[in-house]
Amino acid sequence: MWARWLSHDGPRSPWLGVLLLLVVLGLATAPFTLEGIRALSVAAKILVFVVLVASFDLLLGYTGIVSFAHTMFFGIGAYGVAIALDRLGPSWSALGLGVGVALVLSALLSLAIGLFSLRVRAIFFAMITLAVASAFQTLASQLSHFTGGEDGLTYKLPAALMPSTEYWDDEIFGVMLDGRLLTYYLLFVVSVLAFLALLRLVNSPFGRVLQAVRENEFRAEALGYRVVVFRTLSSVWASMFATIAGVLYAIWLRYNGPDTTLSFEVMMDVLLMVVIGGMGSMYGAVLGACLFLVAQSYLQDALGAVGHALSDVPVLAALFSADRWLLWLGVLFVLSVHYFPNGVVGRLREWAWQARHQQGQP
Repeated sequence: MWARWLSHDGPRSPWLGVLLLLVVLGLATAPFTLEGIRALSVAAKILVFVVLVASFDLLLGYTGIVSFAHTMFFGIGAYGVAIALDRLGPSWSALGLGVGVALVLSALLSLAIGLFSLRVRAIFFAMITLAVASAFQTLASQLSHFTGGEDGLTYKLPAALMPSTEYWDDEIFGVMLDGRLLTYYLLFVVSVLAFLALLRLVNSPFGRVLQAVRENEFRAEALGYRVVVFRTLSSVWASMFATIAGVLYAIWLRYNGPDTTLSFEVMMDVLLMVVIGGMGSMYGAVLGACLFLVAQSYLQDALGAVGHALSDVPVLAALFSADRWLLWLGVLFVLSVHYFPNGVVGRLREWAWQARHQQGQP
């Protein structure tokens, strides 16, 4: 069964397999092993961004499409849930309606953008998507009657998902069985299923054609494949999964605003995660999201501890000040690109291939 799901696209590296297993186990047991709501929120954000980054890699890594409008679909999913729950109240029917409308709107928008724009050269398509994404963010900021404007929307979820709902009077392994725990595992299950679906998609005949288009679109066209059709379908599929990621993010945060899901900074973060993990590999989305979000969340605290320990050396204390965490995050990214030019997944698979080659294995 698993071989059929993965289409023989396993980790192909024992180290990568171990890392992926540790990540899955860590995320599966996060509510019971991590202390504090902040750590659990980081784990939930990793689940959301694994889906978002993997969906973007479907475009960039597998099809060769550079799009800056991917977070627009992420925002559509979040706003679909936010507006529906804010207007119709915290019910399951409102949540379902918001998800359905968001998916349909994302599919139609991505189809329109694909059909009208994917015939142009890559750089022009990237500029078109950037303009569309900027216009959508401006629209979300100005339609304050529906979207809350710059302040965003705060809303309630169905009672079963609210943190105040308790399902058991006593703690189990030090954790209360409440709505927050149910919400986290809802995110976990949906994220795992979405990731497996993307993994299956890229290893299907459709995914093979996308890779052929990425490598040489003229040869793919000569073989009889309609390049524009496959690119458009890839764009539609990627937008749908990005919308699902936005829905999950809105469910966890119970808040959404333009800067939360539609900002250009989010788009750049997603691009960095793809590069760090490795383009053209769904497993790269898992490692890239984990490494980047953990560094983004805890690097400032780590630098603060180092700076405090070096307080007797003014120059070093200033260099490792917590206020300079963005500088060190940039340094870490430059080092990762230098030592892992094909991403973490690419480097680990290369080491595994070299080890097998030295042992005389195929």
